[in-house]
Amino acid sequence: MKITDILSQETMILSLKATSKESAIDEMIAKLADEGKINDVSLFKSEIMKREQESSTGIGDGIAMPHAKTKAVNTPTVVFAKSEAGLDYDSLDGQPAHLFFMIAATDGANQTHLETLAALSRLLIHPDFVAKLRNAKTTQEVVDLFDQEQGAAEAEQGVTSHNNEAPFVVAVTACPTGIAHTYMAEDALKNKAKEMGVDIRVETNGSDGAKNKLTADEIERASGVIVAADKKVEMARFDGKHVLETPVSDGIRKPEELINKAIAQEAPVYHHSGEKDSDASDGKQVSIGSRIYKDLMNGISHMLPFVVGGGILLAFSFLLEQYFPQAKTLTDMLGAISGGQTGAFMFLIPILSGFIAMSIADRPGLMPGMVGGLLAATSNAGFLGGLLAGFLAGYVVLGLKVLFSKMPKTLEGLKPILIYPVLGLLITGGLMYLIFDPIFANINTFLVDQLQSLGTANAVILGTVLGGMMAIDMGGPFNKAAYTFAIGVFTTTGNTDGAFMAAVMAGGMVPPLAIAMATSIFKKKFTLDERQAGLTNYVLGLSFITEGAIPFAAADPLRVITSCVLGSAIAGGLTQFWHINVPAPHGGIFVVGLANHAILFLLAILIGTVISGLLYGFWKKEI
Repeated sequence: MKITDILSQETMILSLKATSKESAIDEMIAKLADEGKINDVSLFKSEIMKREQESSTGIGDGIAMPHAKTKAVNTPTVVFAKSEAGLDYDSLDGQPAHLFFMIAATDGANQTHLETLAALSRLLIHPDFVAKLRNAKTTQEVVDLFDQEQGAAEAEQGVTSHNNEAPFVVAVTACPTGIAHTYMAEDALKNKAKEMGVDIRVETNGSDGAKNKLTADEIERASGVIVAADKKVEMARFDGKHVLETPVSDGIRKPEELINKAIAQEAPVYHHSGEKDSDASDGKQVSIGSRIYKDLMNGISHMLPFVVGGGILLAFSFLLEQYFPQAKTLTDMLGAISGGQTGAFMFLIPILSGFIAMSIADRPGLMPGMVGGLLAATSNAGFLGGLLAGFLAGYVVLGLKVLFSKMPKTLEGLKPILIYPVLGLLITGGLMYLIFDPIFANINTFLVDQLQSLGTANAVILGTVLGGMMAIDMGGPFNKAAYTFAIGVFTTTGNTDGAFMAAVMAGGMVPPLAIAMATSIFKKKFTLDERQAGLTNYVLGLSFITEGAIPFAAADPLRVITSCVLGSAIAGGLTQFWHINVPAPHGGIFVVGLANHAILFLLAILIGTVISGLLYGFWKKEI
């Protein structure tokens, strides 16, 4: 496949009018939309800007390569644009950008398309070719230049031949989307190594997976390892080697510097713990808040299957007990495997704690975290105690790793099988048992007493807030915070009240149902694909799967989120105004029969859905 099959004259702009980065992006996206290459301008732009936030695609030397791989793309396409005056694109070298290549790849881009995009990226490493492009006056001249250069570029692909007398280094290149920077860094390193008389072997970790994978023999023989990556790559194989970790953009801009450092073994020796690779190797600095949120979400995501599986089976056991008292054996079995002291609910807090700790300290954190969570659950310290146990265990094990980092290498094997489990459990368990469990048991008891003594007005306010939070990010931190709070109250009170579960369940069901309603009533305002997606939201909404509304929120965040938050907040507040209880943590429409006021619960959801659906429908613009 030729590059000009995806870079056609119809998608070229030889005189870009834009004077700023975002206006340039908008102008190129408009060209894609005009040619029918994308089906959702908002979604495509959001993916382009998301990539720009990770690091600027203005790679320097006057070139910018904004790119995204998304379902908003109909056909893999490249827009070529030129700005004679140049514009500030936040390029890595601080210089104005003159040449722009906007790459639009489909979610399911086939191997041929991916290889063609890689070939395009490699061409832009050559200064002579870039200079010819800048001087091109017509779209046909641009096409001819690419046709002439592609053959030569393809001939240069592959591995440089090894010379036993020459220095030898290995490298891995990878960018988050794996479309352009991955291959540009590969070619920059290989070209510079050829100039320097250095043998190099480069593995690419692109959209089509790892290519030209490094062998154990090559890694062993190399003087040093270059990992030019903005995403996680396999690191265990580099144990004991001098590894230079750097952003993928450095592979493009500073290949000589990286190769010299690798040859001189100036990078630190990499030591792998024998555990899974952590996210620290992705080349990016992570804020404390982001790190804490990531660790917390790791615990919650592993806990949710226990909530859903145990919660729905527990709901069935309640239904059987209520309507079929003669099925006592089945009811007892469902109750035993889902709740109480023996079932799935018993694991909620230990799993939460264990996987928070594992996110922080890898596998050695799992066991002390789970035991700390179990101590919190059995001592009435509840969810708050469990959260503390997870973070405590994780950072205790991290401290142990630092403390024992200087042990002789011959004793390394003792760490994961003896030192971390014994000392991690002793310190975490001791602190929880002696200090934190009693403290959090008292805090938890106080909070439960306050919640149970709430008057109607305060309960309505809290229900309104919880319901609205379920719709703010539809599965993100606000949604999870509200749901986790309700789960905590549900499991900690020791009864099957479920008042706040009613608020979060109603609030979480409204967004997808409102989207479904709007697409059904205001058909002229939605495309065929959107109306079809709207139909699936009926099922998702009734099943309490809020995430069904996310594609619509991503495409039109202001209207969708505002409308849904309003309806969800009203639905959540109404459940508390009418004193509705749902003694099940999940299930949506399938557990309505358990509600003490089932009709009112359905009415609260219906009112919230109608308000959100009508507001969104009237507010949305015509196609």
